[in-house]
Amino acid sequence: MSTHTPTLLVISAHAGDFVWRAGGAIASATARGERAVIVCLSFGERGESASQWLAAKTLDEIKAMRRAEAEGAAAALGAEIEFLDAGDYPLLESPDLVDRLVGVFRRVVPTVVLTHPLTDPYNGDHPAACRMTLQARILAQAIGYPGEGEPLGAPPVFFFEPHQPEVSGFVPQVLLDITAAFPAKQAAMKCLPAQKHMWDYYTDLAVRRGVQVKRNAGPNLGLPVDTRGEAYMRYYPQVTSVLE
Repeated sequence: MSTHTPTLLVISAHAGDFVWRAGGAIASATARGERAVIVCLSFGERGESASQWLAAKTLDEIKAMRRAEAEGAAAALGAEIEFLDAGDYPLLESPDLVDRLVGVFRRVVPTVVLTHPLTDPYNGDHPAACRMTLQARILAQAIGYPGEGEPLGAPPVFFFEPHQPEVSGFVPQVLLDITAAFPAKQAAMKCLPAQKHMWDYYTDLAVRRGVQVKRNAGPNLGLPVDTRGEAYMRYYPQVTSVLE
């Protein structure tokens, strides 16, 4: 029997994405004693730090600020975090960056992977992060692929909800009850004052998804009125011996 600790790997295009979209999943995992590793491909220094550019901060100052914010958010969620500093707007796909992600996969050995969906007409960095994540997962499985670490198994990949799901082809397939983890997600959101305008949006979204959690959980589970939720899509088929 494997002694490997169940591990959640979250690959985020920018320094804040993992908080808004998957903070509840991350906090839930770490509360269960599991490991959560967040990889930020960029700091979101160019496209998601408008207030700091308006305050005449330099690029290096903004990157340092976004790093500190993301580190604080990860700590609030109980997760580890690392940064690949690949730049944003645009986040450019490259063999080198995919290879670095292969190294992450083989080192972390994730049980579950979370990342952006393949479609987002408002932010090309998000689909780019997804494409590289999926490619790295495939290459990490190949016994003949060079590099350190052992070939990977086949961890499931879930896409977290984009900011504007209606125009991104996002249809919730998995509704995650994050009620117990929501205070940790709120604490993480408050670590990101550069995007303070997102706090209310993602609090309201958690309430709406919480209503759907209750609606789809059946009438007899006794879920609380203040249920909070996150929505996900699954990319690969689920393998199971029991339909439930």
